[in-house]
Amino acid sequence: MVRAYIMVKAHTGEADRLKSEIADIDGIERTHIVAGDIDLIAVVDVASPAEVKDVAAAEIQSIDGIEDTQTYIAMD
Repeated sequence: MVRAYIMVKAHTGEADRLKSEIADIDGIERTHIVAGDIDLIAVVDVASPAEVKDVAAAEIQSIDGIEDTQTYIAMD
């Protein structure tokens, strides 16, 4: 399995709605609203790095209200 962390920057006031929408995506293990430069962190658990890309680029980035994402794949 491949674990990754996707940092999500949302439009103002959208974090609660986006948390719910992101949590419904296949491969998302959990989602947290956080304080700081980003608004949410999504934890991904999938079979391959290609699936991480699909979750981040095809799924999360296509949601209305997402401003930006950064993806980090765990190495251990």
